[in-house]
Amino acid sequence: MSSTDVDSDNIEKLYKNFGILADAKDKISEHEKEYLEILGAVKGSDKEKRLASQFIARFFKHFPHLADQAVEAQIDLCEDEELSIRKQAIKDLPNLCKDNKQHTKKIADILAQLLMAEEATELDAVQQALITLFRFDVKGALEGFFQQILTGEEAVRERCLKFLVHYVKKLDSDVFNKEAEDVLIAECKKVLQDNTADEFDMVMDLLGLTHLAKSVVGQRELVEIVAEQVELSQPYNPADEEQVDKLLHGLKRALPFFSAQVDSQKFVEYLCEQVLPTMPVISASDENSANHSEIFKLLAEFCSHCNTISNPETLTTTVLKKLIEYMPLPPATDDIPEPNLEYSYVECLMYSLHRLARHCPDIITKDPEKLKDFRLRLQYFARGIQGYIKKLKEALHGKTAEELKSEENKMRVIALKMTTNINTLIKDLFHSPPSFKSNVSLSWKPLHSVSKGGANTVTVGQKRHTPITFEEGDNKHSRTDSRPRELYQPPSGKYSKNVSSYTPSQNVRRGGYRGRGRGGRNWRGNNRSWRRGY
Repeated sequence: MSSTDVDSDNIEKLYKNFGILADAKDKISEHEKEYLEILGAVKGSDKEKRLASQFIARFFKHFPHLADQAVEAQIDLCEDEELSIRKQAIKDLPNLCKDNKQHTKKIADILAQLLMAEEATELDAVQQALITLFRFDVKGALEGFFQQILTGEEAVRERCLKFLVHYVKKLDSDVFNKEAEDVLIAECKKVLQDNTADEFDMVMDLLGLTHLAKSVVGQRELVEIVAEQVELSQPYNPADEEQVDKLLHGLKRALPFFSAQVDSQKFVEYLCEQVLPTMPVISASDENSANHSEIFKLLAEFCSHCNTISNPETLTTTVLKKLIEYMPLPPATDDIPEPNLEYSYVECLMYSLHRLARHCPDIITKDPEKLKDFRLRLQYFARGIQGYIKKLKEALHGKTAEELKSEENKMRVIALKMTTNINTLIKDLFHSPPSFKSNVSLSWKPLHSVSKGGANTVTVGQKRHTPITFEEGDNKHSRTDSRPRELYQPPSGKYSKNVSSYTPSQNVRRGGYRGRGRGGRNWRGNNRSWRRGY
């Protein structure tokens, strides 16, 4: 008898066994012999294997005492050399759990490992099988799936987390229910005890899909998770690039969860007490300025949600000191070059000061000499910024909505928003006593977030700002030369190119604004060695 005839006989026998089992109904358990012959077919020809895969799952629930043997037989098919057999077996694997949830964890663990498949159609089969399994028993599937995430190799962990991030949000609410969310949250917290940077990112994405992100209590819990991961209890070392990267990224992950009900106090205090004092004064156009820009922006946004401070005077003094470092005094004589004005840094720090000083409004005025020095710096900065605002408005005046979409005009609009913010804040701080009533929307935030008619609404062609000047009797710091000083020339580069026929001086650099991109090195690429704590 030829091999073809043997195969034909075996296939015929498989169909016969299938018929017997399908017709047996309540007496199916009496036909163990037929089911064992189906299990044995996983060692047969390719066609036998494909049929065996389907038949094993079909009658699996009727032979519980053969469950382990059946699962192993199905796994053998999932590892077959023939792609078509593997794909069929993978497709049928979740069906073992359709009426037998006690096997879900094991099957989920197996499918998690199979996510390492490199062939595209096979990987798709694994993903679809997992979705099917999640719909059968989401709780058991999550628990089994996380066994690989917690104990598997890093490559497997990453594939599994990516799958969850991509597919969990596609599950119906009746599948991904409160019980499933609780399991996901508990398992994610286990992962955070030992994880890489990429894994932290994906775990936070997963937690953001749960009810934690939708309630004040949950948002506070997420903020505490980030605080623990970035180790706010540890001293800050600016020379440790890994710590700096981890801090910056963690702060960004926490930011969306702050609100009037979720206080950012812990983060503001850390930035003011640990981070700001370590930061040297550098230009925003310096090649090493990326971290400065990010830290200043984050501080400003955190200060928006800082409702309580245990030591407001200390924190406000720290921010004021750093702000003054970027707000120069006017040159004493004309032969001294005008200093650079770092608009982007000043917006962040001035906004932070404006928010924190509300907790201790006398901090700026209690030392008369320091107050006079600060007011002189404010006046000089305001004089320079008003000239820049004027030129930006001239450049944007009359532009159509389509013209405003160009990259150049977008940058001008942001620059105008930035400088208008600073001008508004200066007016408040220059007030006697300083006022903290104005509310501005930070320049890097979406323009639609600006309140209609608000203090910082950017309107091309609005009334020219009145220059800020000292009150009578405060002019002993002014120049002895009675000739009016020309307005400070705005920075060249990103925001000022072709603003008008205005030509900036060559020694002046751009305002320093950077977009929402992280800047700096790509810490998530190769820096995956640290695990404990982040």
